[in-house]
Amino acid sequence: MPLPMMSFYSVISQSSNCIPFPLPNTSRFPRRNNPLPSHSPFSLHSLHLPWGRKSTRSRICASVTDVSVDVYVKEKQLPKGETWSVHKFGGTCVGSSSRIKNVADIIINDDSERKLVVVSAMSKVTDMMYDLIHKAQSRDESYVSALNAVLEKHSSTAHDLLGGDDLAAFLSKLHQDISDLKAMLQAIYIAGHATESFTDFVVGHGELWSAQILSLVIKKNGIDCKWMDAREVLIVNPTRSDQVDPDYLESERRLEKWYSLNPCKVIIATGFIASTPQNIPITLKRDGSDFSAAIMGALFRARQVTIWTDVDGVYSADPRKVSDAVILKTLSYQEAWEMSYFGANVLHPRTIVPVIQYCIPIIIRNIFNLSASGTKICHPSIIHEDRQILKNYVKGFTTIDNLALVNVEGTGLAGVPGTASAIFGAVKDVAANVIMISQASSEHSVCFAVPEKEVKAVAEVLQSVFHTALDAGRLSQVAIIPNCSILAAVGQKMASTPGVSATLFDALAKANINIRAIAQGCSEYNITVVVQREDSIKALRAVHSRFYLSKTTIAMGLIGPGLIGSTLLDQLRDQAAILKEELNIDLRVMGIMGSKLMLLDDAGINLVKWRELREEKGEVANLEKFVQHVHANHFIPNTVLVDCTPDSIIATHYNDWLRKGIHVITPNKKANSGPLDEYLRLRAVQRQSYTHYFYEATVGAGLPIISTLRGLLETGDRILQIEGIFSLRYCL
Repeated sequence: MPLPMMSFYSVISQSSNCIPFPLPNTSRFPRRNNPLPSHSPFSLHSLHLPWGRKSTRSRICASVTDVSVDVYVKEKQLPKGETWSVHKFGGTCVGSSSRIKNVADIIINDDSERKLVVVSAMSKVTDMMYDLIHKAQSRDESYVSALNAVLEKHSSTAHDLLGGDDLAAFLSKLHQDISDLKAMLQAIYIAGHATESFTDFVVGHGELWSAQILSLVIKKNGIDCKWMDAREVLIVNPTRSDQVDPDYLESERRLEKWYSLNPCKVIIATGFIASTPQNIPITLKRDGSDFSAAIMGALFRARQVTIWTDVDGVYSADPRKVSDAVILKTLSYQEAWEMSYFGANVLHPRTIVPVIQYCIPIIIRNIFNLSASGTKICHPSIIHEDRQILKNYVKGFTTIDNLALVNVEGTGLAGVPGTASAIFGAVKDVAANVIMISQASSEHSVCFAVPEKEVKAVAEVLQSVFHTALDAGRLSQVAIIPNCSILAAVGQKMASTPGVSATLFDALAKANINIRAIAQGCSEYNITVVVQREDSIKALRAVHSRFYLSKTTIAMGLIGPGLIGSTLLDQLRDQAAILKEELNIDLRVMGIMGSKLMLLDDAGINLVKWRELREEKGEVANLEKFVQHVHANHFIPNTVLVDCTPDSIIATHYNDWLRKGIHVITPNKKANSGPLDEYLRLRAVQRQSYTHYFYEATVGAGLPIISTLRGLLETGDRILQIEGIFSLRYCL
């Protein structure tokens, strides 16, 4: 076999047969047709030349050097390109012995010619390592027992998966690492302080151990596999914003060197950790293993990067908040970038950046559901979408909670250069993170959103910076609006589709959501609105249902399933499919309440057998709980209550329901046949809350009298007289 690069010069120097000379830079060697096969046992030690005829010796040594270097270049130069696939497994994926074995099976069964696997620390280990630092800094002696727990976790995992020499070698290295960490933690305990470099060095050990274990498990199956400490290869520069920027040129150089010493078909690399140009250990911050995988994908020019997680892909909205959220088959790089920034927690926000240059797709897949194809993130030109996705110009919706809105306003802002610079310079001085900025063209006010925990410092520094302008009246106020959330709608096709904003705002208006601020960049990849925090989930459901379910999605609750109510339910049963198909109305009955029992269902009641279900699963009737369920505890923003009773007590709740944004439909005459001022107050509330109050069936036994009269009035007619035969009961 050709000699390793690092020992080549020393062999030439020590041989009594050759004159020592430095080895040339192999990167500049031209490729040749080498007559020696790659498995040739040729070595310099086999040459025995007399010390005479120096020129002959020199020529032969030079020829030998050229041949050996050429063999080395051909065999050990890092091949790049589509033969490589990159896989990243998070802590959940390698959280136990069985899961590590499952990961090994996935890697072994992958048909790619070459594979690079990036692994996180075992589940919860990174938290345990940070806890060690915290305990040692706090002079809490329990850091010793906590470190022993880390040792036990990895030792037991190794015993489950390894045996023989592999187990002995790993345990020896593990105990040495634990011994070194104990010494470091003791120093931190004495000093009561840990530098950032110390912390990064300590917390990165979880990745070192998981990578070594996984590589040994794969090697046990006869696979040519090596493990890589990414700190030897991945070089990053820390930035002032608590992030890091990869040094691709230096990382590529070091990767070439690493591969020349460790040529193999499968590489198990550590995620999360790297080094500075000065070789100081550093981390890529929380969830940085995704970022590691993307950087490695770019360095190897890989065919694709697969990120294995515990969800089936990227959802159109958070499925914990919107149960009808769907898996997105494809996303463009820009869409994924926007969604990760605005809170979609499937990807590290910077994961997209390294792969864009080489158009390397990222696949999000579920390790616990291999049958799911996942989400493909790639260049828009190679996205092939189905018809359902094509008509959804907004791909996804995300929210960020626990924010506050800061509003700086006053006539003194208009036309004054440097005002925005002064505002955001002050915000920078207190290291606050500005999530969103909005400014009207009149320049009368500037508002921006910051995390709620940082708003106090922001308010104080702005009051200090602008105290002169505030005292002079050039600025009227620095106002803080707490308890806010951001809702972002993301989609690349929004830029070329008129009416997307109108649809979004219409959905929020119909759900009775008040918008506090709006921002949209000129790229039109996202529209961002600020709403009150208590409206966040409702707003998310409203816009998602508008774009993904139907034009109008309605949650309905029916009170009084007597003759009228039960007949209505039977009609809805027969007409539901037609309403959805022809009128794009998705109506779901979420609750049915009688005088004694009520039936509730988050997904919608099966109207074919609602009577049987009420008897089997019904609970004691409670009007307050019923209304709360229909209005708030599901994913549909538009709520309708249908009162099919003649109960005057039920009718007294209409005012409150309308005020909450609940539409009311009723044949109950009691609300409209009482005092006139109460009826007028009811109609005023209905108009102010942008809700509907339909009572057609209260007059004329359901004949379209009310709607006919309303139509006449709206077209300019004036009613002079109404004649009819009225119910004697209501005339007395």
